[in-house]
Amino acid sequence: CPVVLAPKNSSVAMPPPADIVKVAIEWPGAFPKLMEIDQKKPLSSIIKEVCDGWSLANHDQFALQHADSSNFYITEKNRNEIKNGAILRLTTSPAQNAQQLHERIQSSSMDAKLEALKDLANYSRDVTFAQEFINLDGISLLTQMVESGTERYQKLQKIMKPCFGDMLSFTLTAFVELMDHGIVSWDTFSVAFIKKIASYVNKFASDISILQRSLAILESMVLNSHDLYQKVAQEITIGQLIPHLQGTDQEIQTYTIAVINALFLKAPDDKRQEMANILAQKQLRSIILTHVIRAQRAINNEMAHQLYVLQVLTFNLLEDRMMTKMDPQDQAQRDIIFELRRIAFDAESEPNNSSGSMEKRKSMYTRDYKKLGFINHVNPAMDFTQTPPGMLALDNMLYFAKHHQDAYIRIVLENSSREDKHECPFGRSSIELTKMLCEILKVGELPSETCNDFHPMFFTHDRSFEEFFCICIQLLNKTWKEMRATSEDFNKARKRVMQVVKEQIMRALTTKPSSLDQFKSKLQNLSYTEILKIRQSERMNQEDFQSRPILELKEKIQPEILELIKQQRLNRLVEGTCFRKLNSRRRQDKFWYCRLSPNHKVLHYGDLEESPQGEVPHDSLQDKLPVADIKAVVTGKDCPHMKEKGALKQNKEVLELAFSILYDSSGQLNFIAPDKHEYCVWTDGLNALLGKDMLSDLTRNDLDTLLSMEIKLRLLDLENIQIPDAPPPIPKEPSNYDFVYDCN
Repeated sequence: CPVVLAPKNSSVAMPPPADIVKVAIEWPGAFPKLMEIDQKKPLSSIIKEVCDGWSLANHDQFALQHADSSNFYITEKNRNEIKNGAILRLTTSPAQNAQQLHERIQSSSMDAKLEALKDLANYSRDVTFAQEFINLDGISLLTQMVESGTERYQKLQKIMKPCFGDMLSFTLTAFVELMDHGIVSWDTFSVAFIKKIASYVNKFASDISILQRSLAILESMVLNSHDLYQKVAQEITIGQLIPHLQGTDQEIQTYTIAVINALFLKAPDDKRQEMANILAQKQLRSIILTHVIRAQRAINNEMAHQLYVLQVLTFNLLEDRMMTKMDPQDQAQRDIIFELRRIAFDAESEPNNSSGSMEKRKSMYTRDYKKLGFINHVNPAMDFTQTPPGMLALDNMLYFAKHHQDAYIRIVLENSSREDKHECPFGRSSIELTKMLCEILKVGELPSETCNDFHPMFFTHDRSFEEFFCICIQLLNKTWKEMRATSEDFNKARKRVMQVVKEQIMRALTTKPSSLDQFKSKLQNLSYTEILKIRQSERMNQEDFQSRPILELKEKIQPEILELIKQQRLNRLVEGTCFRKLNSRRRQDKFWYCRLSPNHKVLHYGDLEESPQGEVPHDSLQDKLPVADIKAVVTGKDCPHMKEKGALKQNKEVLELAFSILYDSSGQLNFIAPDKHEYCVWTDGLNALLGKDMLSDLTRNDLDTLLSMEIKLRLLDLENIQIPDAPPPIPKEPSNYDFVYDCN
């Protein structure tokens, strides 16, 4: 194939410089203009050049914005996000636009006012516009409109109710979007405004958009200001919120539970239990179980998160008892221990108060307390001075004794009458179990901003933690017997038995049983024998085949397996993932999607209006990032978006899911993975694209599993054949080669 050299003076097509971006720019009533933008030039110079091309004066009153659904303005700060092939629009500047809208929303014409508020709700999502509108005291104008709106348009409302509803909806939407940028403090709002928003929760129950935004505003007020929490708590009652949970709109139910959670979270310690009692009186748990958890529809991620938060906050009510030591001198507390003894042994008569009978009674009590399994037989109150679990353990024991009396008496008498030293001490076991259950349910820890791990079974009973304990103490007693543990060396036995019991509980919880009975049934199938089988199977997968020949075989096939894992990770990146946009002010259903091109050369990403139900079309992801431009992938605290200040940024679980792509000199693409699995998939895939090692826990687990499976397949023909640790010796050479095989 001949090689043709271009003449010296001929032009050869060269790739465009990195600072040059080719775009199309629109202007109403004119043909789009194709031009190259030099990112080194000031943005004002580029806008002037565009205006001159269309003979437009006063270029300082114009700006560029994205022509997609976002309509976000382009600024010096975000101009690096412009990609080749982007479509931009020349429009009025943010300051000019904000001034015009500020005037239009005060129009005397209802139609003009409605159209202006609709535009304002749309533009307010852009932080550049929001800043300009807020500078014009726009927030105050909106709050005044809300405060006086109902009275002003009371007559019009009767004849133009749909128009009024839309107007109020757009007003509240604009307010929510503007406040969401965090420019204005929540502490600046009046009681009149709060009263008006609270009134909408009742007045506009049938108008979904107004109700949703009103609930969102109340939630943000409570979460962002202690003063506003107190004012909102006075204006809104649980009784007013409950009816919204009995509807069919899951979004309204989600916002309603979010408001309840916010009030719960910000309530002072002395008010929290009082609020819990009100929730119990209003049968909140039962309503959520019936209308949310058992409704004939799937629970979305945001609802699952709010249910998880409510679950955590409910269990955190136990923290006070968990951290309270028993006072050995408190007669009321000691009476609980007496009650435990009475129920178990049912003393027929009390001795007389003579000195002789007093000694006899002390001796009897000491004997009974020993049978109950306490460490301190003389004064069992001393067993409850360690925190955690403190008095919570005694509360659980009393609940078990009163509400599951037959099971309680059977466990106590069964173990107190054994003579083979295999008795399970009920008192000590209950204390250890309560402590373990608090660790499993993370009692006392604040809810995570990203977790949605709620358990339906905890919404099936008003005393779910106590019932949980009652099931688990019976499991512990059963497992103790199956393991033939002894009480002689309780600490060693406790450690072994508790490890097994915790594994049984955790394995049952991962199946998300829908009721406590189903949880109990799951535990029955996870006997000690079954746990041993599971452990043995897992150990075979992890620890078997450690001989030298097998290790050499592993080493030989490991690169092949790693390549397989790498391809799987890249295929997952090609499929793409939907990421949630989070901020420290309030959770929102704002999403963005990112995927790798099939040729593994470009990352495509873009915002979405809602969580995708199927495949996301390629044309909806307008932004691109060439893989060749990626400089590094950072995780956790090293991510730029994790270095910002805010409550969310300090959350440990969010830190563990955060990663960022760094490109160019200052470009960055920030992620918060939906879960640990997606975090591992994306960090592995990005590292693979950059030619780096995949170091995630998921890769290690996949490598172990696939290596184990591959080796087992290759060794199928060697079943029952002992593999030597060393290769057999090579035979000696024959003394001579004077031999021949006669084929005839």
